[in-house]
Amino acid sequence: MTTGGSSELVRPPNGSTRATLLELLFDVVFVAALALVSMLIADRASWNGVAPVVIMLMAIWWTWSITSTTTDFYDPDQRPIQAILMVTMLGAVVTAAALAVDSHALVFAIGYVTPHLVRGVVLVTVLHQHRHMAEQRAARFLFWFVVSSFFWIGGALLPHGWSWALWAVAVTIDYVSAAARYPTPGLGRVPFAQYEKTTDHLGERYQQFIILALGDVILVPTLEISRSEFTLARSAAFLTAFASMLLLWQIYVLRAGSIVRTTAPGLLRRATRLAPYTHLVMLAGVVCTAAAFDLVVERPTGDTPARWIALILGGPALFLVGRTLFTYRIVGTFPLHRVFWLVILVAAMPLVGGWPPVLVTTFVVLVLAGVVAGDTMGGRFARPLLRGRPG
Repeated sequence: MTTGGSSELVRPPNGSTRATLLELLFDVVFVAALALVSMLIADRASWNGVAPVVIMLMAIWWTWSITSTTTDFYDPDQRPIQAILMVTMLGAVVTAAALAVDSHALVFAIGYVTPHLVRGVVLVTVLHQHRHMAEQRAARFLFWFVVSSFFWIGGALLPHGWSWALWAVAVTIDYVSAAARYPTPGLGRVPFAQYEKTTDHLGERYQQFIILALGDVILVPTLEISRSEFTLARSAAFLTAFASMLLLWQIYVLRAGSIVRTTAPGLLRRATRLAPYTHLVMLAGVVCTAAAFDLVVERPTGDTPARWIALILGGPALFLVGRTLFTYRIVGTFPLHRVFWLVILVAAMPLVGGWPPVLVTTFVVLVLAGVVAGDTMGGRFARPLLRGRPG
C-alpha cells in the first residue's frame, strides 16, 4: 500500500486490473443493503410506498457505480482512494440502517450525500496543482453532487410527502448529469477520451457485483424459510428460487466479459456510459425477484395476488430487458428469442392469478430455461459482431 501522492493517484496504464480485497468487502456491504431493499418490497402490503423504495435502490446503486468508476480511474491501492472506499462503506451501512424507517430520512440523506462529497473534496485537494485533467474530472463530479445534495438534505428536512418529491429531483440530477458527462461551469464536460481509458477492472467490477447481487435471490428466501416449517410446497418454492438464481446467472455471464471488456474505443466508450443504467434495470429485476421469492416461500399455496404476480414475473422480465438492451446497444444484436420469452412473461400476468404461487415460480423457471437454451443455441451467430461493429 502506497502513500498516495497526487502524482501517483491516477491508475497507471500498466497497473493490475484485479479488484482489491477492500473493493470486494465494499461489494458485500452494498449487496447486504440490496437484500434489505428486497425485504422492504416484500413487506409492503400494497404498491403504496414502493416509489420511495425505488429511489432508495437508485441511490444505493449510484453510490456503488460512481465509486467503482473512481477506483477504475484512480489507483485503489493508494491510501486516499482506500479512505474514500471506507467512508463510502460506512455511508452504505448508515443508508441501509435507515431504509425501513420513515423518521430516519435525514440519516438516509446524510448517509448518501457524505461519501460523494468526501470523495470529491479528497480528490480535488490531493490532485490540486498536480494533475490538471484528473483534478478537473473530480471537480466536475463534486460540483454536481453538491447541487443534488441540497435536494437530498432539503427533502429530508421537509414533511414526508414533500421529501420524496425532492429526492426524486435529487436522484434525477445525479443520473442525468452523469449521462450528460457532468457539464460544469468553467470546466465543460468530461472528455469522451476519458471513457475510452476504462480498464478491464471496471468490467470485472460490474460482473462481480451482479453475481454477488444474484445471491440475494436465494439469501432472502433462505432467511424466510429458516423461520418457517419445511413443508413440501415451501421446499419446492425454495428450489425454484435456487434454480432461478442459477438461470439468471447464466443469462448474465454468457459473453458478458467480451461485451464489457471490448477494446474498440467507440464500443468501450458506449459500454462505459451505458453500463450504470442498463445494470440498474438488471439490479431492479434481481431485487424484485428476491422479494417475490421471499413472499412465495412464506406462502407457496393459495391464489397469487396481483402484486405478487408483478414481482414474480416482472423481476425476471426486468433482468432480461436490462441484459438485452446492454447487448443491443454495444454489439448491435437483438436476440429475438428473448423478446419471445418476454412476451410470454407479460402475456401470462393476467392468466396466473388463480395459480398457487409455487406454480407461478415454476413457470418462471421454465421461461428462464428457455432463454438460456436460446442463448446457448444462438451464441455462435452473435460472437463475430463483438469485433466487427464499428464504434
